[in-house]
Amino acid sequence: MSVRWFYAPAWLLALAVLPWWLGLPLLLAIAAMLLFAAERLEGHAPLLRLALRWGLPGVLFALQRALGGDAFAWAMALLGALAGFTLLAGLEAWLDRGRREKIAQPELRDWPSLALAPIGPGAVVVELVPPEWTEGRCPDPRGGEARWDAGRFVLKDATVERVQARASFSPDGRWFVACTPRGIALLDRDHGRNYRLRGWELCGWHDGPWLSRGGGTAMAWREVLGRR
Repeated sequence: MSVRWFYAPAWLLALAVLPWWLGLPLLLAIAAMLLFAAERLEGHAPLLRLALRWGLPGVLFALQRALGGDAFAWAMALLGALAGFTLLAGLEAWLDRGRREKIAQPELRDWPSLALAPIGPGAVVVELVPPEWTEGRCPDPRGGEARWDAGRFVLKDATVERVQARASFSPDGRWFVACTPRGIALLDRDHGRNYRLRGWELCGWHDGPWLSRGGGTAMAWREVLGRR
């Protein structure tokens, strides 16, 4: 929260304690500064507006106190609040007129640049590294090899069960893919996770495996596995 919001209640209390005939000229002076010196006081305008919003209730409280604090005094204070906040709303609308016009009517010199600006996100061309399939023995980029034995591949840090002898490593060695009768088995070695993807096939490598289903468009592994 901005520091000025801590001063606002203190300003309200100060005007409530002062006689209303002192507080009211202060608020009128602030309003005149906003009306006739808005450009020079642009950096202080938010603080001056805040002083008006919080100062008006303080002056009205001082007025009802000066009138005796009875029902008539409160009625006059409420009537003053209605008139005062109506004038304050009109003042702020007048001060904001330039900002609204700028938003509603952009400058003409902006239109050529808008017309030539690209629409949507820029296209990214992805070049896939084709997988290197091997049978039975698959060299591990991290050292050693994966060996197929009786329906499973044995790696130095994991085992992939119920797969065929055809397999491939990603170029960095993080991912291992082995074929199954109905799809592929995918191993994320860095996180120790196995995925069995029925109907999917490996298309290539680019920041992980890219997969397709039924000859469709290749998709990154994050999309296929629902991860971001």
